Amino acid sequence: MGDHSGGHPRRHHRCAVFCQGPFEESDRYRRFMGWEMPWYSVPAESHERLLAGRHFGMKAAYLRDGDRVFETYWTTGRGVEPMAPSYGILDMTVHGRQETWEDSPPGWPQPYETRGQQFRKNGRPTAQWPRITAGHDDNLHGTPSRTGGSGCCP
Repeated sequence: MGDHSGGHPRRHHRCAVFCQGPFEESDRYRRFMGWEMPWYSVPAESHERLLAGRHFGMKAAYLRDGDRVFETYWTTGRGVEPMAPSYGILDMTVHGRQETWEDSPPGWPQPYETRGQQFRKNGRPTAQWPRITAGHDDNLHGTPSRTGGSGCCP
């Protein structure tokens, strides 16, 4: 009978990450972070076709029909927040996002510009600290590690 529902083939949804730069480099980071989602690298010659002038933090949806692929949706900036709801949670707190663009009372803590400092701690992306604390090797350049971490990233 096949895999049909109402006369239409069943559709499958997948989440994947497309990174700029060499696959080997970004894949070492994926393994260091312990992420298991499908991971792809966008070759330099395809940047303009796939990214079309868009910037970091882009979310896009594609539909495959046989050998053809159609982009059906994309967004950037605040449009990607539903995938990482921490900003929405911060918006409900008394101090908000603590960004300088906010209209806050005098003396209200606002240490963050909108250039990404809120995602870093001691010069490193915040999400990396639990991996470092757990002993994972953060040598992502492929050279032998002097610290003898977990060896997750050759």
